[in-house]
Amino acid sequence: MSSQSIRIGVMAPSACSYLAGHEESVAVVLDPELHTDSGYGFLVQSGFRRSGNNIYRPYCNACTACHSLRVDTHGFIPSRSQKRHLSQLKRLTVEFKDKMDTNWFSLYERYISARHRSGSMYPANKEDFRSFVKSDWQTSKYLHLYEDEKLIAIAVTDLLEHGYSAIYSFFEPAHAWSLGSLCVLAQIEQARKSDIPWLYLGFQIDACSAMNYKQKFKPHQRYVAGSWIDGEQF
Repeated sequence: MSSQSIRIGVMAPSACSYLAGHEESVAVVLDPELHTDSGYGFLVQSGFRRSGNNIYRPYCNACTACHSLRVDTHGFIPSRSQKRHLSQLKRLTVEFKDKMDTNWFSLYERYISARHRSGSMYPANKEDFRSFVKSDWQTSKYLHLYEDEKLIAIAVTDLLEHGYSAIYSFFEPAHAWSLGSLCVLAQIEQARKSDIPWLYLGFQIDACSAMNYKQKFKPHQRYVAGSWIDGEQF
């Protein structure tokens, strides 16, 4: 499959969601035979990402700021702050489930209302969320974090042959801990236990402060101009 050509459709440019004053466009994979778990696993290694049943990556004429980023789970070395987060994680119960708990939406609703009230996902809607994270052909699991039996975070994770792909996380917005980072650390730990070498964290944009947490997980690689490059070069 490594030599297979890929048919894409390019979306019309629109205002960039991440960089003010920029326009964005995306390339969407058209080949039906690639909309499978194995096809998507191949495309993820070529810098693509999934939203629902759509597989895409940035295709902007005047900007190359978006780089797919993946963490080396076996080689991962936590920073001082991540060691503190790992100590916090040990005080929680972590479960990797096939379905989300029945009370997931109340947590998601609190998260969206507190963190994304000005975004397109507000107000929280069950069907919109499902269309974003679910796929007809991709196997996903749901990492749950509990504190004293109370659900405080969920991380939606795609299971690929050679990696996990972090699709979306939501968590208790008023919690004192950095639950977003704890979700990534829990995914890294789960990947290591399952002998999965990579955790794909989506697109890194250095000029976007909301994205900067991703590059703190080291070692990692970025997909640049058709190749995975050591993240320390940036």
